[in-house]
Amino acid sequence: MSVLFTPSDGQPRCLWCAASTDYIAYHDSEWGFPVDDDRRLFEKLSLEGFQSGLSWRTILTKRENFRAAFARFEIDRVAAFGEADVERLLQDAGIVRHRGKIEAVINNAARAQDLVREAGSLAAYVWSFEPQGGDIPYLASTSPVSVAMSKDLKKRGWAFVGPTTVHAFMQAMGLINDHAEGCVTRAKAQRAREAFRRPA
Repeated sequence: MSVLFTPSDGQPRCLWCAASTDYIAYHDSEWGFPVDDDRRLFEKLSLEGFQSGLSWRTILTKRENFRAAFARFEIDRVAAFGEADVERLLQDAGIVRHRGKIEAVINNAARAQDLVREAGSLAAYVWSFEPQGGDIPYLASTSPVSVAMSKDLKKRGWAFVGPTTVHAFMQAMGLINDHAEGCVTRAKAQRAREAFRRPA
């Protein structure tokens, strides 16, 4: 079975992004490229939590709504949310209205503050889990490092950060280059990873 598809521009890409033009744009410019920005890392962990039980396409089409609803995922601002914000978010038709997931994002923002104080940045913590070597099968749903990071986050009080959620986060944020062999974006993502300065 092929893991590639070729859209009208003639450039082969990972098969999963064939669903829509939004997916192709996300695949070409974001997915698998390394990120060291705490706001973006927290946003992605939050959105992966919202995706649980849903498709990423559902979340991607609502991403700007999520950003507006959650103060652009600025960690300190979200950590200050209270019960009135939870009720406001539960009325927001532009996002996924799930109390548990909404409350998890607010809780996780406070836990992220703890991590920043301890590790210096969320990025430094996240990248300490980067897998070494090519020991992760292509498009696996979990990995030893995602299991380890999930376990550690849960121990620290985070919610909606299971091993599958964390592995998808790692794929998207460039800790793993999971673009298929032959995908036009694989080499670009690899060059970006090679040039990337890991946060200390």
